[in-house]
Amino acid sequence: MESSSAARIRRVVPEDVEEIVELVVALAVYEKEPAEIVRLTPEKLHGQLFGDHPAIFAHVAEAPAGSDRRIDGFALWFLNYSTWEGEHGIYLEDLFVRPEVRGGGLGKALLTTLAETAVENGFKRLEWAVLKWNAPSIAFYRSLGAGPMEEWDTFRLTGDALQKLGNRARVSLHD
Repeated sequence: MESSSAARIRRVVPEDVEEIVELVVALAVYEKEPAEIVRLTPEKLHGQLFGDHPAIFAHVAEAPAGSDRRIDGFALWFLNYSTWEGEHGIYLEDLFVRPEVRGGGLGKALLTTLAETAVENGFKRLEWAVLKWNAPSIAFYRSLGAGPMEEWDTFRLTGDALQKLGNRARVSLHD
């Protein structure tokens, strides 16, 4: 599906995967994290996007014809669910536009495409997280009518804490 607001936005195809992984590394650096923390590989992403039971989806902003690259940005997302609404929504995991083409409308076109996808499918929400220090992105999102969920904090369980709790649960479930 192409966004009516930007013909350069389209669903991901297998040939985009390697470049998306490169952009994920660039996103980590932009978010002030070392590139080495990215464990995503083209093989892993390809399987997750195009395998038997894909649970993640992506749209890309195509680079102009004649460019030395395929894409200038991407939005990677998955479905979430609201028990209160009784409907799915879209959770935007990552949105990234190459620094050299920011300000040209690609971020807005990617978000517009996701909003169109949500509306067309009867989804009730389009949600994402943004780092508190990322003032340019926050201003951009607010300009589109998005706002923070002030009364909610995001929690994450990873690494040793996840392993400890997960192993504890497995033991108690099997007793």
